[in-house]
Amino acid sequence: MNGLRKSLNEKLREALASVLPIIFIVLVLCFLLVPVSSGVLLTFLAGGAMLVLGMMFFTLGAELSISPMGEMVGTQMTRSRKLWVMVSLALLLGFIITVSEPDLQVLAGLVPAIPNLMLIAAVAGGVAVFLVLALLRMLFGIPLPRLLIGFYALAFLLTLFVPKDFLCVAFDSGGVTTGPMTVPFIMAMGVGVSAIRNDRHAANDSFGLIALCSIGPVIAVLILGAVYGGSDSGYALSMPENIPDSRSLWALFQNGLPTYLGEIAVALLPIALFFGAFQLLVLRLPWARLSRVLVGIVYTYLGLVLFLTGANVGFMPAGVYLGYQLAGMEARWLLIPIGMLMGYFIVKAEPAVYVLNKQVSDMTDGNISEAAMGRALSIGVAVSVGIGMLRVLTGLSILYFLVPGYALALGISCFVPKIYTAIAFDSGGVASGPMTAAFLVPFAQGACQAVGGNLVTDAFGIVAMVAMTPLITIQFMGLLAHRRKRLEDQRLAKLLQAWDALEEDAIIRL
Repeated sequence: MNGLRKSLNEKLREALASVLPIIFIVLVLCFLLVPVSSGVLLTFLAGGAMLVLGMMFFTLGAELSISPMGEMVGTQMTRSRKLWVMVSLALLLGFIITVSEPDLQVLAGLVPAIPNLMLIAAVAGGVAVFLVLALLRMLFGIPLPRLLIGFYALAFLLTLFVPKDFLCVAFDSGGVTTGPMTVPFIMAMGVGVSAIRNDRHAANDSFGLIALCSIGPVIAVLILGAVYGGSDSGYALSMPENIPDSRSLWALFQNGLPTYLGEIAVALLPIALFFGAFQLLVLRLPWARLSRVLVGIVYTYLGLVLFLTGANVGFMPAGVYLGYQLAGMEARWLLIPIGMLMGYFIVKAEPAVYVLNKQVSDMTDGNISEAAMGRALSIGVAVSVGIGMLRVLTGLSILYFLVPGYALALGISCFVPKIYTAIAFDSGGVASGPMTAAFLVPFAQGACQAVGGNLVTDAFGIVAMVAMTPLITIQFMGLLAHRRKRLEDQRLAKLLQAWDALEEDAIIRL
């Protein structure tokens, strides 16, 4: 019991350190630049409190349940040594986990030309197929950069046949489907699968699953866009209503809470049922270990409910309002530095980022620290949000940034150790999670409406930008680390050479 209380206190401190900076930035903007009603401000603060509690419970729950479940399933999959078993289970798990991702429901509602169920099935199918490809890559040691170059080339080729309204949504889908449910499970599964290999590259190849699983939804939505064509139905944005008193504030969250209680229950149920069947047929864990996983599932459920309720009910209206008001000022260019500042801190509040950073630190024996990963992700997201605000103000096509950005990222991958490439492309999918969708996207939408832009082509796409820039920053970090290691090796070699050149009596005098 004391250990659990200690873990909760530790996660609470981490959550406060993540969420408080963005709350502070918004408060400064509200008091100095953008006057907001007390109702909107109170809604934002209440949402921030729920975010802190949600992150605390989710991160602990992921450590106790989702990550161990993924690792155990991955290990058992490969023990059979039967390729058809691994492929079948990977297809099933990829589909189930993607359908369980809460943010996918939001994405489906943004594409009026395609029925929601068809879009969800196509995106989940894309993730499932690419999860199989990712596992096969690990088992057979196929270089990741070669696959990334081929599949991104295919994705950009498909953009030639797709209406422009689908471009942003397609590339956003890659980030949306690698969220707080998918990342812990798939990354842990990769660790379990890599355990079957005994070569020295096995640990490095355990990364890269998220990278490939992020491409599947992009290609799936692009193909659907090519088949169904465009849609003339506009996307309207409603401004947040003012909350006159505390009872109305409570009613607002009370009305939103049942929605997420149901959504997260539906999201977790397929994974829980699959693991239950796996436990009965294969694992047969002792009760002490099984009860720990069950407690973790409860914490994960509670954490995601609180997190998504706070983000969507509390943060989203504030994001829309702030973006609209800032873009309505004479100095519209302030959107860019303010957006960059928000992006730098908001990525620290993404639940799945903690899972990735810890996994990277553990698998590299601390050579890539959690702090270094956090800084690289923050810088990348800050740049991406700045570019997103530039697009809102100018209406530039997202392809002007995605094509050279991915070309640079894929080009760097030819010169850095492959573990950095795998980590970088995994990070892109992880950084673009529910916090980005709940605050930065509404912020861009509000700004876009204020400047009279197209909400579908100009405001959407910020998730895609957030998913792209960490690919570059983390690989540059890898280049610097690789160069530093090479210089240290050269210095050590010179010292050894000088030692060998010494005469024996000189060595004795030393």
